[in-house]
Amino acid sequence: MNIWQRAAPWWRTKPINLDDHHHLHRVLSAFDLTFLGMGAIIGAGIFVITGTAAAIAGPGVALSFVLAGLACFFSALVYAELTAMIPSSGSAYTYTYMAIGEIMAWIIGWALVLEYGISVAVVAIGWSGYLGRLVSSIGLALPHWLHGGQVNVLAGLSVLAVSMILSRGVHETRRANNLIVWLKLAVILLFLLLAMPHVKLELWQPFLPHGFPGVTAGAASVFFAYIGFDAVATAAEETRNPGRDLPRGILFSLLLCTGIYIIVSLTLTGIVPFHMLNVPDPVSFGLSYLGMRAGAAIVATGALFGLTSVMMVMMYGQSRIFFAMARDGLLPGFFARIHPHFRVPSQATLATGFVIALVATFFPIDLVHKLVNVGTLSAFALVSVAVIVLRARRPELDRPFRVPAMPYVPILAILMCLWLIIRLGWTTIAVFLAWMAAGFLIYVFYARHHSVLARNASSPTPATVDSDA
Repeated sequence: MNIWQRAAPWWRTKPINLDDHHHLHRVLSAFDLTFLGMGAIIGAGIFVITGTAAAIAGPGVALSFVLAGLACFFSALVYAELTAMIPSSGSAYTYTYMAIGEIMAWIIGWALVLEYGISVAVVAIGWSGYLGRLVSSIGLALPHWLHGGQVNVLAGLSVLAVSMILSRGVHETRRANNLIVWLKLAVILLFLLLAMPHVKLELWQPFLPHGFPGVTAGAASVFFAYIGFDAVATAAEETRNPGRDLPRGILFSLLLCTGIYIIVSLTLTGIVPFHMLNVPDPVSFGLSYLGMRAGAAIVATGALFGLTSVMMVMMYGQSRIFFAMARDGLLPGFFARIHPHFRVPSQATLATGFVIALVATFFPIDLVHKLVNVGTLSAFALVSVAVIVLRARRPELDRPFRVPAMPYVPILAILMCLWLIIRLGWTTIAVFLAWMAAGFLIYVFYARHHSVLARNASSPTPATVDSDA
């Protein structure tokens, strides 16, 4: 047997109807999905990344958000077609498995593990920092070991608390996330009402202090702010009407959040010189700069809620990716067990939450948002390839939503994702490739031997219900 014959099974594709048997509870509406996306998107991007990006691009950071949002919009159109056509957990992983093949599905699933897991840890560390600053604003001080230094106990505890909420079912997750989104939208509105009257147009001069290269570098940086919208796709099996509601949830959340980012970034650079915004809490810092200490404290409180919802949605997506991969046999079956009462993959949620909590507690992470970005951009590019392949291979499939201007929109999505990856720098790309190499070894020595398709290509293995959970 030559090398091509040996490699052929790696490219086996998952039948479109493999997930006919649904085991998750369908409770989410288009409104819930929109808020699910906003829960992930409005958080670290607006409360943390805006400042560092403004230091790079100046007032032109608003254009950086437009460029990053445009790349996401093209990808969102692709996601909308695939989620409506294939309402299954797993997001980009599942679509790639059905369109391109098992090895590419594993690669993209491994990239998503990096995206979701590290992003939750980063946000948790930021959450603990905001709490420390909020407590210090009222004259108290937390022990350094509790929220910084070599150990960050608060970050780890926040992850564990969120994983406990998620393990109790999607009803509780939906209610908590919707409430938090309303709260942080109110806080953002408060910031705009307080800050807008103090905007100085001269602070927008020059608007592009580092030229267009600064805008593009800023776009690559702020892409971290958008990584949550694909989490909507992971909720496909818990959506009441996926063919209608998933495209709406994805596109509405992306468009609304892009508008909010642009308004906030313009306001922020209009009240504070952009070179002073390279701080971990730019929005509350902006109000402090204006002398509004009470407003800054309220915004810091809102940031805590906002970052909590980001952790909630991203960990939700992480557990559903693990669930989908385990159901296909590529990960141990432990991750595919569903709680008999809550009808969610509780064990996958708690296990991933424990690991992420350890990372957040013991590993202070600097600049890893670039690593998260490269994983996300890779996923978006492969999903765009998948929609082109499926249009060619399976034109007869019912598509409740169709990407307009095929194949130009997905091609534009691929090109923009590759362009932004290059802008992240070769060091980030090298670390990402090392992560992917480790994943490839796991596939070769474990996943390909335990794959459901390897055992029985025509008979799916449904997710099991854990009676002991």
